[in-house]
Amino acid sequence: MKVNVYNGELTQSEINAYINYGMNKYRGRQFEALDIRIDNDYVDLTFHFKDNNFQKTFRSADYLVNSLEKMNDAKQMEFNDKVKHEVR
Repeated sequence: MKVNVYNGELTQSEINAYINYGMNKYRGRQFEALDIRIDNDYVDLTFHFKDNNFQKTFRSADYLVNSLEKMNDAKQMEFNDKVKHEVR
């Protein structure tokens, strides 16, 4: 992750604390960069995230049910027509 500090200097431990803050606040997101702007006693944090492949996420979410009976008829037929791969 690229970290940019503007209007001052921070120690590495301070930078790490801001990174940890972002990782806790935005769990599951991948960071590309962090901009830290120092303004006297305050800091402004801008997190830049990597793009997610939403199509892939949506397709995997189609089958996140705990029972096939919860799917509509068309979805059940689609599920039955899928090629099932062998587990090795």
